[in-house]
Amino acid sequence: MIGLIRGIIVFKQAPDVIVDVQGLGYEVLVSLNTFFDLPNLGDEVTLHTHFVVREDAQLLFGFSTSDERVLFRQLIKINGVGPKMALAVLSGMPAHDFSRAVQSNDIDTLVKLPGVGKKTAERLVIELRDKISLVSENLDALTESNSSKSDIRQEAESALVALGYRPQDASKMINSVNEDLIEMAFIDQLTGQGFTFHHGPDIAPDSDNPQRKNFDSVVLENELLKAIEKLNPGVPSSAISEAHQKVLNLGTDDIMENNERFHNYLTNGVPVEYTKDGVAKGVNVDLLDIENPENNSFWAVNQLVIIENNLNRRLDVVIYVNGLPLVVVELKNATNEKATIRNAYTQIQNYKKDVPSIFFYNALCVISDGIDAKVSSLSAPFTRFLSWKAKEDAGVQTDLQIMTRHMFDKRVLINLIRYCTVFEAEEIKNEKTGLVSVSKIKKVAACHQYYAVQKAVNQTIRATDSDAGDRKVGVVWHTQGSGKSLSMVFYSGQIITHPKMKNPTIVILTDRNDLDDQLFGTFGNCVGLLRQTPVQSKNRDHIKELLKVSGGGVIFTTIQKFSPEEGNVYDTLSERTNIVVVADEAHRSQYGFKGRLVEVEDGSEIRYGNAKYMRDALPNASYIGFTGTPIEKEDKSTPAVFGDYIDVYDIKQAVEDGATVPINYEARLVKVNLDNESSEDIDSLVEEISDTNEDQLEKSKKKNATINAIVGHPDRLKDVATDLITHFEARQEVFEGKAMIVGMTRQICVALYNQIISLRPNWHNDDVNSGEIKVIMTSSSDDPQEFQPHRTTKQQRKDLAIRMKDPNDPLNIVIVRDMWLTGFDVPNMHTMYVDKKMKGANLMQAIARVNRVYKDKPGGLIVDYIGIGQELRNAMGTYLQSGGQGKAIIDKSEAVALMKEKFEIVEQIFHGYDYKTYFKSETNTKLQILLGAQNFILSNLELKDRFIKEITILSKVFALSIPNVEANIIKDQVAFFQAVKARIAKFNPSGFKSDYEIDTAIKQIVDSALSSDGIIDVFEAAGLKTPDINILSEEFLLEVKNMKQKNIAYELLKKLLKDDVRIRKTKNISQAKKFSEMIESVVNKYHNNQIDSAQVLEELSKIARDLRLEDNKAEALGLSEEEYAFYSVLNDNESTKILNDDKMKELIHHIVEIIRKNATVDWSRRSDVRAKLRITVRKILMKYGYPPDLARMEADKVIEQSEVLADILSK
Repeated sequence: MIGLIRGIIVFKQAPDVIVDVQGLGYEVLVSLNTFFDLPNLGDEVTLHTHFVVREDAQLLFGFSTSDERVLFRQLIKINGVGPKMALAVLSGMPAHDFSRAVQSNDIDTLVKLPGVGKKTAERLVIELRDKISLVSENLDALTESNSSKSDIRQEAESALVALGYRPQDASKMINSVNEDLIEMAFIDQLTGQGFTFHHGPDIAPDSDNPQRKNFDSVVLENELLKAIEKLNPGVPSSAISEAHQKVLNLGTDDIMENNERFHNYLTNGVPVEYTKDGVAKGVNVDLLDIENPENNSFWAVNQLVIIENNLNRRLDVVIYVNGLPLVVVELKNATNEKATIRNAYTQIQNYKKDVPSIFFYNALCVISDGIDAKVSSLSAPFTRFLSWKAKEDAGVQTDLQIMTRHMFDKRVLINLIRYCTVFEAEEIKNEKTGLVSVSKIKKVAACHQYYAVQKAVNQTIRATDSDAGDRKVGVVWHTQGSGKSLSMVFYSGQIITHPKMKNPTIVILTDRNDLDDQLFGTFGNCVGLLRQTPVQSKNRDHIKELLKVSGGGVIFTTIQKFSPEEGNVYDTLSERTNIVVVADEAHRSQYGFKGRLVEVEDGSEIRYGNAKYMRDALPNASYIGFTGTPIEKEDKSTPAVFGDYIDVYDIKQAVEDGATVPINYEARLVKVNLDNESSEDIDSLVEEISDTNEDQLEKSKKKNATINAIVGHPDRLKDVATDLITHFEARQEVFEGKAMIVGMTRQICVALYNQIISLRPNWHNDDVNSGEIKVIMTSSSDDPQEFQPHRTTKQQRKDLAIRMKDPNDPLNIVIVRDMWLTGFDVPNMHTMYVDKKMKGANLMQAIARVNRVYKDKPGGLIVDYIGIGQELRNAMGTYLQSGGQGKAIIDKSEAVALMKEKFEIVEQIFHGYDYKTYFKSETNTKLQILLGAQNFILSNLELKDRFIKEITILSKVFALSIPNVEANIIKDQVAFFQAVKARIAKFNPSGFKSDYEIDTAIKQIVDSALSSDGIIDVFEAAGLKTPDINILSEEFLLEVKNMKQKNIAYELLKKLLKDDVRIRKTKNISQAKKFSEMIESVVNKYHNNQIDSAQVLEELSKIARDLRLEDNKAEALGLSEEEYAFYSVLNDNESTKILNDDKMKELIHHIVEIIRKNATVDWSRRSDVRAKLRITVRKILMKYGYPPDLARMEADKVIEQSEVLADILSK
C-alpha cells in the first residue's frame, strides 16, 4: 500500500493533482482543504495517501495531514459512504467542524454536504459519535499567491461543483471555510506571540475539561483564582476569596456601571479588608501584573458559547487575561461582500443586548473581516472604531495582522487597558422631559494617541533626570479634532504612576480662562485614571499655595497667573525636578523669554514673556507642549521652552484613519462700502485686533468703534443675515447638523443676531433653554442695554453647550466672538460662517470646529464672509513647511466636481429606462414611473448593489455642495434617485439595514407630490394599498401575482415571507427552519436563472399557501400552538416519525407538561438542570418506542424547542 509520497507538483486542478516522484507521475485526488495547502507548481509536496482498488479503477487519495486521512478512513467504513462522498465531506467543511457536528448531533449542518441526506447524516452521527475525536488542525496563516482573491474563490467553487455541490451551496461552503481560515490564522498569530489557544467547546461546562461553572458564566473562575493567588503572595486566603467574589459579583445589571467598577478593580486592585493580630487591615488585591506582562496568562478562546436570558450565542474569539474576558473579537468573511466590518459591529451590539454579562469585563472590542480590522470600546459608535497602525512600515500585511502583531503585543495590550482607558460622564437631555441625565462613556486611546503618549512618557523620564535632564520634554503635534485633550489625560495618568517620577506634580497650563475650564472639565471626568481630583487655581496667591507642596497634585492654571504683580522676577515656588508643566497650544506668544519695554505710571520698565516668569517660579520643572497646529519656523521661543517634536499626527493621517473629516471652503464675501480713507485704515485695524481677546479689545474703544462702524454696518449685516439664512436652510434640507457664526466684536455678534431674528422671528426665545439661535459671550451689567438679553452665567453657558451638542435639541446656530473657538466639540456641527479676521494658529483652531466625525458626515464647511482666503493659504504654507501632509482646506469646487461625476454614474445606471418623464408628469403617472424605476434597478442584483452604493456617495457630496447653482440644477433628479433607494430599502427583511442606511446624517430630499413626510411603508413602496385582509390570503397573492412590476412583486413577497418566518422562529423552531430553507432554495434558483420571474412568484405563493395550511394543522390535530411546535420537531421526517398521531399527541402532552413544571427554574442557564431535563426527555422518548440513538438525537431538538416555550411561559 502507498502510504506517503513526496515529489514535485506538475499539475493541479481541484480535485486532481499530479505529483512527479523521480520521473513517475502519481495522479492523486485531494480534498479542497488539502488543495488550498498545496504549494505552487514546480514546488515539492508531501502527501499522506490512501490507496483504493476497485474493479474498474485504482485510485490514490492524498491529504496534507495524517489527521485528515484518519477521518477519511473512518468515513469510508460507514455503509453507504464511498471514497467520493468522503472526499466531498472533507472538502465541504474543516475536519474539526465535521467532528463537532457529529458529536453535537448537528444533522442540519451535515445534510448540507453533497450526497448526504437526512438518513445518511443520522447514520454518520450514530456510527461515528463514540469513535471520532476532534481532529487537530494546524491552519497556516493566509499567504500571498499569484492568484487574486476572486480567482481563488472561483477555483474553489468550481472544485466543489465538480464534487457534486450545487453552485449556491458551493458558494456558502466557501464562505464558511474562509471564516474558519480567518479565525484560525488570527489564533495562529496570537499563539506565535505567546498566547495559549483553547477551542471553546473543549473547555465548555459540559466538556471533559470544564473551565466555566455553567454556560452563563463568562469568567474562567479557577484561572482567575490561580492568578490572584500568584500575584498577591502575602495576602491571606480569606482576602483572596473576598476579592474573587467581588469580581464575580459586580453588584448591578447595568453594563456601563459594572464595566467601570470592574475597570477600577482591574487597574487599581480590588479593595478588601482582613484581620491580622486583631487589627483590621485594608489591601488592594491585584488582578493584573502591569509591570511584568509575561507574568499574566493570555488565552485565546474561539467559538465561546454563552447562554443568557434564554438566548444561546457563540462568540468568534475572546481574549482572556488571567481568566478575565477582556477582549471580544468578531470576525466576518472578507470574500463575502455582505459580511462587512459594519455587520461585525452590529453583531457586537446584538451581543451586548443578548449576553450582556461578558461585557461587564470587556476592555476592548475588535471587529474585522479578516483584512480590515478596527478597535474601540464597548460604548463607542461605529465611527470611533479605528484601525491600529504599525509603528514602522509593515510591508504587505492586512490590518488584522498588523493589529495582532502590535496591539496584541502583551505589553501594549496591558498598557492600553491600564493607562489609556477612561470613563467620561456625558450629560444628555431627555427630549420629552427636558431633564439632563449623566451617562458614562468609555474611551480608549486610538493608535496615534497610544504611541504618542508612550514616546512622551519616555522623553519625560529623560528630561526630568535630576542629573542629565534638560527639562525640555518636547512637543506633541496632533491635528485639531484628533483627541489631543484626551492624549494629555492619558499622558498625565501614566506619568503620575511612573515609579521614576516619584509622585510628580502636573501643572496643566493654558492661556485663556474658557480653555482652562474646558480642559479642567475633561480631566475632572477622568479621576479614576489620575487617582486624584484635579484642582483649578483661582488666582496668583492660590497657585503659589498649590505649588508649595512636597509632591503630587494635578493643578490647572492660566499662564497669566505667573506674571508678577510688580517687578521682573516671580517668586520661586519649588525647586523639585519632578514637576511637569503640560501646556495646551504650546506656540502662543505668551510663552516667550524676550524682554520688551512697556509704559508704566512711573515711566517704563522691561517685561518678559511669561515663560521666563514660570522658570523663576519652577526653575527645575520640565515642559511638554501639546498643539493642534504646527510651530512656525520663525518661532524660536517654543523650541527654547519645550524642545523638538515628539510625535506628529497630521491632517492627512487623521482623515485617512477616520479620526477627523475634511474641511471644505466656500467664499461668499459681502462687500463693505468704504471711502478711500476708511479702506486704507481697515486692514491695519483688523491686523491689530486679530490676535486680541475680548477683554483686550474692549479696552481699545476707538479701534472697536471703527470696526463696529465698518464691518458691523447695518446694511452689510442685513446682507450677511439674508444670505446666511438662505445658505443654512438649504443645507439643513439635505444635511443633519448645526452651525457656528464667528463675529468680529461682541457688538457685531449682537447686531447680526438682531438682523437674523428680524427675518426669522420664530428662531428667537428669551428662555435660555429654548430657541434655535443664541449669542455666546461674556457680559456684565455695565454693558450696553442691547447686550443684556445675551448675558449668561457660567452654568447657563454650560447648559447651552449641552443643548448645542445634543443632535435633537432645536438649538442649531450659535454666534460667538472668541468663546467656543477652541476646545469645544460639537460632532454634528457641519458649517462655520466666518465674519471675523483671523490668522495662523487661531484660524486653524477655529475652523477645526467642523472637522469632527459624526455618523457618515462627509466633511465640514467654512463659509467666508470677510476674506480669510489668503490667511488660510498662509496657514497652509506654515503647515506644509512644518512637515504636515494633506490639504488643510479643500475648495468647495472640488466637491461640486465630484458631485457631477457621481451624478453621471447614477444616470448611466438608468441607461435603458427613461426616468426623466417623471418630472413632466402628473402625480399618478409619477408613481408609475417611480415604480418602473424600482423595477428596473431590481432586475439585477449587481445593478441594485451598484446603484445603492453610488447614490449613497452622490447624496453625501450633494450635501457638501449645496447650496450651489450646479447642485440646484440636479436637485430634483437626486431627489428621484433617493426616492428609488428609499423604496428599495423597504424590501429588506424587518430589523435589517444595509451599510448604506445606518447612522446617516444625510437627509432625503422629499417630493411632496408623492409623500408629505417622506415616510412610506413596504406596500406603498410596491405601489399597493395596505391590505385589510391577511397578507398571505389568496386575494392578496393574486394581486401581487398580477403586478406589472414583477421584480418589485418578487421583492415584496420575499420580504413578507421572510418576516413571517422570522416571527414563527420565536415560537416554532422546526417549522421556521423548514420554511426558511424553502424560501432560500427558491431565491437561489431565481438568482441562478433556473426559474423566471413568473415562476418565482408562483413558487413563493405556494410557500405562502403552505404557511397558511400549517396554521390550520394545530387545530385539526387538537393541539395548542406550543404543543404543535413539539409535534413539528418529532414529526420532522419519515425517519423520526415512528408514532401514530394519537400516540404522538400523548407523548407531546407529557413533554409539554414537564417543561411547564420547570418553567420557573432558569434551566436554560443552568447546565446541570438542563442535563437532567435532557435525560428525562430521552427516557420518555425511549418509553414511547424510540431507539436509544434516535432518542438521544431527538432529545436535543426537544430541548432547543423547550427553551422557546420556557421563554414564552416566563413572560
